[in-house]
Amino acid sequence: MPVDLPALCDDLAAEHVALDALVADLDEPGWRTPTPAVGWDVRDTIGHLAFFDEAATLAARDPAAFERDMSGGVAVDADGFMASVVERARAMAGSDVLAWWRSARSSFLATFRVLDPSTRVPWFGPPMSAASKVTARLMETWAHGQDVVDGLGLPASARPATVRLRHVAHIAVGARPFSYMAHGMEPPSTPVRVELAPPESVGGDAWVWGPEDAPDRVSGPALDFCLVLTQRRHVEDTALVASGALAEEWLRIGQAFAGPPGEGRRPGQFG
Repeated sequence: MPVDLPALCDDLAAEHVALDALVADLDEPGWRTPTPAVGWDVRDTIGHLAFFDEAATLAARDPAAFERDMSGGVAVDADGFMASVVERARAMAGSDVLAWWRSARSSFLATFRVLDPSTRVPWFGPPMSAASKVTARLMETWAHGQDVVDGLGLPASARPATVRLRHVAHIAVGARPFSYMAHGMEPPSTPVRVELAPPESVGGDAWVWGPEDAPDRVSGPALDFCLVLTQRRHVEDTALVASGALAEEWLRIGQAFAGPPGEGRRPGQFG
């Protein structure tokens, strides 16, 4: 089926609104609340989202400028480039970072909503389709939003699980080969079947990926799968069930995001 990019943008916009509601009324000390991402507070997290929404908009509107000013900078000094992203937000008050993110995400949505879903957009790794880029931004928004939820000590009800988790799970399944490469390992050719129970508020049939007869399987709540594959929970603190060595291995090393292997969470950290 063809991708409905405007509908996908609507889902991303809804994810923006859900996270915005958690930070909109923070005072300045609240913006400086540490999150489980080591060294980052809430302000750093929202600034990170703002920067990369802005970068993705530039990539779609002016690929040459993106490759010159963004990906070129990463190639020369990746650590310095990432440090500059954090420092940009730390030079602002929390309310100004929120205004930056609101502006950046609005421009992103306006830009991507009218693109052909198959349009190739440059990025810090291989180019991505417009549809994949929107899905990736949704995954990042949700995952970093979890850092905000955990950092502020909010209950799960502050940001209920929705049908949008299906996008997060989809990109996590697709990133399985990359998870191995990020660890310097050869991606296995054997598939893994994934069968996830949607959130209770969604209901319906299981969300499934992979061949039905695959010998290795992962099953359990969709929320738990998304938390583990974005490295926001340790698998031992979830109801996921892995059957087969490859399924177990994937849940240990899997990551839905690009870049080097993340540190993840310790067992019991949020269990």
